[in-house]
Amino acid sequence: MASKCILIAVIVLAITAPSFATDYVVGDNAGWKLGVNYTAWAEGKRFFVRDRLIFKYNQGAHNVYRVNGTAFQQCMLPSAFEALTSGNDEITLTTPGKKWYICGVGNHCASGMKLVITVDSGEGPASAPTPTAGNSAASTYHEEQPIRSFLWMLATLAMFKLIWT
Repeated sequence: MASKCILIAVIVLAITAPSFATDYVVGDNAGWKLGVNYTAWAEGKRFFVRDRLIFKYNQGAHNVYRVNGTAFQQCMLPSAFEALTSGNDEITLTTPGKKWYICGVGNHCASGMKLVITVDSGEGPASAPTPTAGNSAASTYHEEQPIRSFLWMLATLAMFKLIWT
């Protein structure tokens, strides 16, 4: 019986550990566009390694560049080959520290279309980000990976079946 419990615990941990990632749609419902205060959007949110940023915008109207702090401050563009241009760009946060993103179209960066976040090294909670002024929990896109959630529920059901049989 004890070996069954240990096996179940290992299975549940193996399945649920990766599910603590959060997907953030940058700008929430507004997406990645001019006129959004991305500093205010990021305020109060905690970003962790394995979380994903999703930049949603009209393809051709904007783009996304990952830059360093100097390029961020000065709105300097790296090579055009480094631009993300799909209109639904997903960036998985893989390392802790500051991360900078800008739009390289026209004067968009200088007009405020840029985002800086700090990524924590620890694993994040599987709960919604803390609401801030102008940002309610309902407007924040937060979703665990559906497959992982399903697997977690499946593992839990298997655990109960093993325990009570």
